Amino acid sequence: MNYTWNWGVLWQSTGIGTEVYWQWLLVGFGWLLVVGFSAWVIALVVGSVLGVMRTLPNKMANTIGATYVNIFRNIPLLVQLFFWFYVFPTLMPVALKDWWFSLSFNATAVISASIGLGLFTAARITEQVRTGIESLPKGQANAGYALGFTTAQNYRYVLLPQAFRVILPPMSSELTNCFKNASVASLVGVAELISQTKTISEYTQNNFEIYTFTTIIYLLFNLALIFGMNTLEKKIRIKGQIGGAV
Repeated sequence: MNYTWNWGVLWQSTGIGTEVYWQWLLVGFGWLLVVGFSAWVIALVVGSVLGVMRTLPNKMANTIGATYVNIFRNIPLLVQLFFWFYVFPTLMPVALKDWWFSLSFNATAVISASIGLGLFTAARITEQVRTGIESLPKGQANAGYALGFTTAQNYRYVLLPQAFRVILPPMSSELTNCFKNASVASLVGVAELISQTKTISEYTQNNFEIYTFTTIIYLLFNLALIFGMNTLEKKIRIKGQIGGAV
């Protein structure tokens, strides 16, 4: 096997103006950030709301939360992305459908991928929020009610601030998983990091080098996320909880 090593491939010209291949990777990383952060915001909001619903003394709210988790957690992510990209737009009202198809292909792909990944991740966040709330001593909620808090105030000022501190470690894993799963967005046409890596690999045939660079980018980015979350965990931990000093 005669393989020509070329570790400087990213600095080679793409043949399009003055562009070089590292710029393509940079663009792909940018779209990865867009999809990942958008999906994370959706997951955090939807997951928090449904997690609270799963702990309310209301059978309907519990059923809605449990149904959501059972549906979105048990359907493969790729199937969900295909649904939001290929199927859901055809079910839109005419006016909304006309607007949707007036957008660029990449824009619709990014929006679809963000929604699909966000709702998929929200199912996991829901269970973490529920577990965090249920892990708190019952006296916390009772004390809030004794002070005259409504249920909404009790969750806002007493339960959720403590629950999020408790579930921060597993939430860190979900954050990194959200960005790693964003690579699936390439299958619905998003020009993110994996998509750009494949393109460069096909153009240059330097597969080993290109995928090595991409692996390093993912590794460094996820390590930075973990470091940030660990730092946040140390700053907000409560004494006697999640490893806090007594």
